[in-house]
Amino acid sequence: MGRFETSLDHSSRWHQPVRVPVGKQDVFHAAKEMVDDLPGWKILSVDDDALTLSCEAGGGLLGGTSRITIRVEGPDGIPNSETHCISESTGGLLFSRDKSRVAEFVKKFWMRMT
Repeated sequence: MGRFETSLDHSSRWHQPVRVPVGKQDVFHAAKEMVDDLPGWKILSVDDDALTLSCEAGGGLLGGTSRITIRVEGPDGIPNSETHCISESTGGLLFSRDKSRVAEFVKKFWMRMT
């Protein structure tokens, strides 16, 4: 099983959490909307209290299926949030897709939020 997670330790902006001066509820709503807009992605579950989405992205035979968890964090009442993305492969022949799936989400989400 492959796994990739955003971290401030990564050198690429597209592999780091998305940090924006926007309230976490608004960011979470935007993340849900964006997942609906991504081709091949679907929301499996939503936890409004924990501000967490569980999603699935299919990649065909070679890419397999990835389970993506998107989590929004930030202080209450202050417009400052951080969005984390974790991708885990559950099949297929190429497990390097997790890193590219995280980058796909982060890049589009960063452009949407800034």
